[in-house]
Amino acid sequence: MMEEYPVLDGAQPIYFEGNEVGILVSHGFTGTTQSVRPLVEAYGKEGYSVACPRLKGHGTAPEDMETTTAQDWMDSVEEAYAWLKERCSKVFVVGLSMGGTLALHLAAKYEDIAGVIPINAAIDIPSMENIIETTDDRYIAAIGSDIKKEGVTELAYDKTPVASIEHLILMMTRVHDELAKIHCPILIFVSEEDHIVPPENSEMIFNTVLSEHKELIHLENSYHVATLDIDLDIITERSLEFFVMYSNTK
Repeated sequence: MMEEYPVLDGAQPIYFEGNEVGILVSHGFTGTTQSVRPLVEAYGKEGYSVACPRLKGHGTAPEDMETTTAQDWMDSVEEAYAWLKERCSKVFVVGLSMGGTLALHLAAKYEDIAGVIPINAAIDIPSMENIIETTDDRYIAAIGSDIKKEGVTELAYDKTPVASIEHLILMMTRVHDELAKIHCPILIFVSEEDHIVPPENSEMIFNTVLSEHKELIHLENSYHVATLDIDLDIITERSLEFFVMYSNTK
């Protein structure tokens, strides 16, 4: 019998039913919905319908995540996207870190997505590939809470399953190859100092997508988990402007 793990307090999925503009928000690798909750609540407060799923294997225990795959994580955001499509005439996708990778995947797959906002999205992390090649360990150290703002902690796993890193690499490779399929408006946020995902990832995304409307915004006062960091207000304000601008286009 498969062992079931309780969901951590604060890691539950978040859904708001609002107007006919939907926003899907995805958290990142080993993280939880807590890391993007400020954005989700800001979007909900503005009246949008918001879906923020708990990615399968996340928000429980590392041993649970170890049994899941990249396809499981993609399925998690697909289900949230379907929920929004039932209720909304337009859908935007937003994601932090691997959540940004998943958002890009959806934008490449569905031409009707109104816009995509990756935040420190992961496409190529050489240090992760190095871990796979050099370690025989089942787990490595935690990668969460890369935050500049003092006193703020990300709700994330205290260790990282090496098996899950292999799936992350597979997904990054797949999405890297999908970038040229993205034509919708894109607003990219990148922290100038990020100790998890090299900032060059965002430059690569910007240069590869075929979106007519694209912008790259540099965050000067945040580390990787920018959605809990000093530049949160910039992300919130600029993303809300983005939704208004592209909600009114055909």
